[in-house]
Amino acid sequence: MGKGGQNYGSSENLGDLRGDYHAAWSLDVRECEEKYQVSKDYGLSNDEVEKMRQIYGFNELEKHEGPSIFRLVLDQFNDTLVRILLFAAVISFVLAWYDGEEGGEKGITAFVEPLVIFLILIVNAIVGVWQENNAEKALEALKEIQSETAAVIREGRKISSLPAKELVPGDIVEMRVGDKVPADMRVLSLISSTLRLEQGSLTGESEAVSKTTKSVPEDVDIQGKKCMVFAGTTVVNGNCICLVTQIGMNTEIGKVHSQIHEASLGDDDTPLKKKLNEFGEVLTAIIGVICALVWLINVKYFLSWEFVDGWPRNFKFSFEKCTYYFEIAVALAVAAIPEGLPAVITTCLALGTRKMAAKNALVRKLPSVETLGCTTVICSDKTGTLTTNQMAVAKLVAMGSTANAVRSFTVQGTSYDPFDGKIENWPEGQLDVNLQMIAKVAAICNDADVEEAGHDKSGHYVANGMPTEAALKVLVEKMGLSNELGSNTSSGYDGVLRCSYTWNKIEQRIATLEFDRDRKSMGVIVSSSSGKKSLLVKGAVETLLERSSFVQLLDGSITELDQSHKEVILKSLHEMSTSALRVLGFAYRDDLPEFATYDGDEDHPAHQLLLNPSNYSSIESRLVFVGLAGLRDPPRKEVPQSIEDCRTAGIQVMVITGDNKDTAEAICREIGVFGRHENIRSRSLTGKEFMELSSRDKETHLKQGEGLLFSRAEPRHKQEIVRLLKDSGEVVAMTGDGVNDAPALKLADIGIAMGIAGTEVAKEAADMVLADDNFSTIVAAVGEGRSIYNNMKAFIRYMISSNMGEVASIFLTAALGIPEGLIPVQLLWVNLVTDGPPATALGFNPPDKDIMKKPPRRSDDSLISAWILFRYLVIGSYVGIATVGIFIIWYTRSSFLGIDLRGDGHSLVTYSQLANWGQCNTWQNFTVSPFTAGEQEFHFDNPCDYFQKGKIKAMTLSLSVLVAIEMFNSLNALSEDGSLVSMPPWVNPWLLLAMSVSFGLHFLILYVPFFATIFGIVPLSLNEWLLVLAVALPVILIDEVLKFVGRCTSGIRTSKARRSSKHKAE
Repeated sequence: MGKGGQNYGSSENLGDLRGDYHAAWSLDVRECEEKYQVSKDYGLSNDEVEKMRQIYGFNELEKHEGPSIFRLVLDQFNDTLVRILLFAAVISFVLAWYDGEEGGEKGITAFVEPLVIFLILIVNAIVGVWQENNAEKALEALKEIQSETAAVIREGRKISSLPAKELVPGDIVEMRVGDKVPADMRVLSLISSTLRLEQGSLTGESEAVSKTTKSVPEDVDIQGKKCMVFAGTTVVNGNCICLVTQIGMNTEIGKVHSQIHEASLGDDDTPLKKKLNEFGEVLTAIIGVICALVWLINVKYFLSWEFVDGWPRNFKFSFEKCTYYFEIAVALAVAAIPEGLPAVITTCLALGTRKMAAKNALVRKLPSVETLGCTTVICSDKTGTLTTNQMAVAKLVAMGSTANAVRSFTVQGTSYDPFDGKIENWPEGQLDVNLQMIAKVAAICNDADVEEAGHDKSGHYVANGMPTEAALKVLVEKMGLSNELGSNTSSGYDGVLRCSYTWNKIEQRIATLEFDRDRKSMGVIVSSSSGKKSLLVKGAVETLLERSSFVQLLDGSITELDQSHKEVILKSLHEMSTSALRVLGFAYRDDLPEFATYDGDEDHPAHQLLLNPSNYSSIESRLVFVGLAGLRDPPRKEVPQSIEDCRTAGIQVMVITGDNKDTAEAICREIGVFGRHENIRSRSLTGKEFMELSSRDKETHLKQGEGLLFSRAEPRHKQEIVRLLKDSGEVVAMTGDGVNDAPALKLADIGIAMGIAGTEVAKEAADMVLADDNFSTIVAAVGEGRSIYNNMKAFIRYMISSNMGEVASIFLTAALGIPEGLIPVQLLWVNLVTDGPPATALGFNPPDKDIMKKPPRRSDDSLISAWILFRYLVIGSYVGIATVGIFIIWYTRSSFLGIDLRGDGHSLVTYSQLANWGQCNTWQNFTVSPFTAGEQEFHFDNPCDYFQKGKIKAMTLSLSVLVAIEMFNSLNALSEDGSLVSMPPWVNPWLLLAMSVSFGLHFLILYVPFFATIFGIVPLSLNEWLLVLAVALPVILIDEVLKFVGRCTSGIRTSKARRSSKHKAE
């Protein structure tokens, strides 16, 4: 099992009992039977079945073993930021354990930090494993579309329900209407006059395909294999006998299975994940450098030596102080890492998915939301995405008042809804005899039905039967009835096809002349209420004209059909065909002498004529031609505007379809991918023509920058196009609904499946599912993705700038030699809890009005530009100065900016004493007085404890300044360059709410004693809060100045960036 899969679509690996390989579709029926040493009447013997099974195995798709749960868990830690966090958590835990040996509150506090970090990592791993564990579901869904049983002939006996997995090459299988094909098979004989299969899910064809027993050339594409039926497709008309040629992984669906598996192995990171990984690597380097600097600056405190004879001697090492500065280094790591970033990104993406779901785009994989924002190419399927996948009549041609004149009517509507559109310039209720005859033929010579879908009859209409016939029934409804027939009864009928029902009541159908591919028509014999018999026929216009002798005019008069009359009709046919319409003609015959007394009785002599299909052509002769209709799978109304929106947004649209070239080109011209009269020779290729180009020519073709069309495309063609686009740096969104689309959906950056018409295989392989199957939804989702990315950039910058401030604070503390102002658990609280709500709220920033008028960002665009980095270095420096500054102010000043700080009774020291606090034991006559904080009073038996135990108030001020600055800094993040004057805080009320929540949480840990003990802080007085605000508010003014400079220099920076980007591309 699992052999083959090469030379997809051009040759197949087939074997008989001797192991020969050949293409069954290129052999005639007799040669196929000889190759497989089998007779269609006898089938294989049991011994032959066993021999074939030893060679080919069972008829089932392979189960690829996915990665183990353990492997998936390990993969979650293959991320730079996560590894840094893990390292910091382990070190914190070791230090907490060391501190815990001494017991007390410090030990409890120290354990909070590593445990919280471990909790974050565990939750992150669980979410990641859950997402990745869903990846293989596409392959499982593929197995669902396989047939379970088959009717097989073995040893001359028919086995009506053999398990399909037991089929082997050479088996003879009987297929009937409604059967699902169990394997790839060669059609040996037709039991019915015609055989049609719905294979659009595999090949992309919009209509059911007629099958034949005649061989075709060996190098034909999959759509051209008219004598083959493929596993997973469905018989919609006719019965046949087939020979199994390929099973399991060697079938066309098996090859799709292999391609899905291969594509799933190559899943790339999203642009944002790449950016965050790059940021993590830079962060690692920065943390390393800063930790080393802190270590070097403070090495004198824990390691000293004397020089003897020019060499260092008498080393003195303090393990306690070494541990203390190691804790500072860990605090630096905690400060530098935005621990809350993964959670905030996940929250923002989840909120984005809810917004998209409201627009009918259901996102299955969260990172896809962000990737959508930088989509540069949309590769769209035609059938069902750009079009409605519902056949509709677009043009009706009836006969005029003379035989050389015709009347042409444009028919509106794009669906099976009878009320969707009308017929332009239509004589409502005044149908002449000719129009009535067209309506009668279309209504009665028809086996389809249309009904409202769903229990709630919500207005969604579906067809039962052939799509073309359903479209004709809808046409009859739009034509209406003449006033005299309008009063005719349709009472008691609660369906949607009232006019068709009326016609079928007036004329009772008593016999059917089934469609066949030779005469290309279908006929019905009807009996009127008076007992008069008539023949109504519809079919290919050319063959109907050949069998027609007369033509019916507007008033119902009949005249002979001569060559000039034919040319007028054929001219209308040509005009409709060149517009890619499928054209059907209508005719009738009143004089049926053989059937004058026929009423459907099997004993009637005329019944024998109907049993032999070869008589149908002679019965359908001397017809009266009445008109013709052009049908198509129409484009969706919203698509042309969406294509134009894509063009404005700098997104290239490529149409990749399995349908034929003429039909696809006509649709592309209509929706605006091509101009109406544009020369598209260089932009429209079949999949086969594209694959025959050289590698350089393929790349050149894809880089044309305009809309492109690939018709008759097979799955491997779609994959090749997506792969080449991705290799050239494009971010590719690929749409599809069929089994054949699944490998390309898996391979694309964004796979988009159809929710209504899509197969489960396509949905499971996709990143996003369209609930309404509409191309316009993709364009709306791209706009939403861009908005989400901009908002994510806002909160990423906000969090990073806040972390820069924390790093600056710790670095300044270490550089100045003053006591530690912020401890790791406080930094963790700020990063995770206090920063979280504002960062999440920034995800609700309103989108820019011109968001879909800008070109897509490049996937390699920097998350943080040099100018933004400079801005946040300035902001970060101020945060560091403010947090350290307020710590120093409390120790050294009795008032600041007129704010009295003496209320708590604390002692003042000089800056020199604060910076050299480690030498406190050597100071003479150094004393400190007690101070209050809330209801607590702090006493010091050892005055030197004033710089450790006594720093609790100064630490609280530093933490409060850090929180306040970060809240005000979130206002700066509302817009990258826009002033708060032009974009005031209330444009995003969620941000104001989030700031309130964050301040509330800070008050909670300040004023609830239990939390205050854990975080090592105390309550603040009103004057102390005024000091906090006075120190924090300038951050807004500083960033306003920087934004103003940014607006003034944006033109210069943009031109430099473009030149740099161009240089990189070259």
